[in-house]
Amino acid sequence: MAPLSWRHHTLIQAVLSRGPLKENEFQSIFSDVTGKTIDSHKQLFNDYLRKINMELSYVQFELRACRNQYDGSVYYGVINTVADEQSKLGTKYTIPQIAFYKGVIEAIVHDTTAQGTISNIEALNIRLENQSSSSEIPPALRNFTMSQKEKAIHEFIQDQWLCATSDGNIGLGARSFLDLRSWFHNNEVPHCDVCNEAAIKADLCPNENCSVRIHKYCLKAKFSLRRNEKVCPGCGTQWPYVVTKAEAVEEEETEDHQQPAEPLRRKKSRGSKQVQDDASNEPSSRRLKRSGNNENEGVASQSQSQPSTQSSRKAKLEKLAAGEVDNAGPGPSTRRATRTSARLHR
Repeated sequence: MAPLSWRHHTLIQAVLSRGPLKENEFQSIFSDVTGKTIDSHKQLFNDYLRKINMELSYVQFELRACRNQYDGSVYYGVINTVADEQSKLGTKYTIPQIAFYKGVIEAIVHDTTAQGTISNIEALNIRLENQSSSSEIPPALRNFTMSQKEKAIHEFIQDQWLCATSDGNIGLGARSFLDLRSWFHNNEVPHCDVCNEAAIKADLCPNENCSVRIHKYCLKAKFSLRRNEKVCPGCGTQWPYVVTKAEAVEEEETEDHQQPAEPLRRKKSRGSKQVQDDASNEPSSRRLKRSGNNENEGVASQSQSQPSTQSSRKAKLEKLAAGEVDNAGPGPSTRRATRTSARLHR
């Protein structure tokens, strides 16, 4: 297999140096280094990712995409596929900070309401000794102070391990969705019934006896079409999903684009027929007048295109000689024309 080019290296370096990148940012870098757009070169984009991951697999890394469950946006990032003791040495966080982060994560994912967040007060009240054994945390560091916790939360948010939601709560960051996919599965975090990914932030089935969870963006994809029945895929209970006005307009536009263009051609044909009908209903006198004008124009055009000959001049003179005479009698011009005609006959 050919080695990676500088274009592949640029994509890897961008993700490593900037952290997880939003989909549009990552695709913009791809377009800049390749000169190709994603819309028209989707296969080339996938080939780049496949080739990069084949090389990264030798060092237990992977370039993968994940979805932010709070807003549905897609992120790309590089993650470590092996969680061993050696890999833990590469982190910049202290042991108490890692234990505190683990406590925050567990509190978020085990929320029975599937809101995917906890309040800042709840995060600060998490005790480290409840998250790890005494052998993992030195006795001097068990009492992690409030100020240290606040500083740790700030760093986690800055590094995208956590996020601050619009309502002031704390949720998972893009890095957590990227790195903790296996951890979610191993800890039996409930999954989304549509995409089968961990349902950290999701909607619950209205039936309290049903455990089905579905991400909001998966609900939109599943229920936004009006023809789809809005029921729980697990128990069949009616799901209280309301199609927004924007979704309805988007669906109508999609249906319009999918309709064939045949009605437009029929409309044009009917329009042509209407013009013909209008022409046939035109008064006969007007049609005759217009026809006469067309004939005169044709005669004039023909006379201009032919050269003047002696026979044509003779015919014109004879026509003048035989022309009508006004009430005042033949004028001088008429008499001259007659004499000229007589000379021509002689």
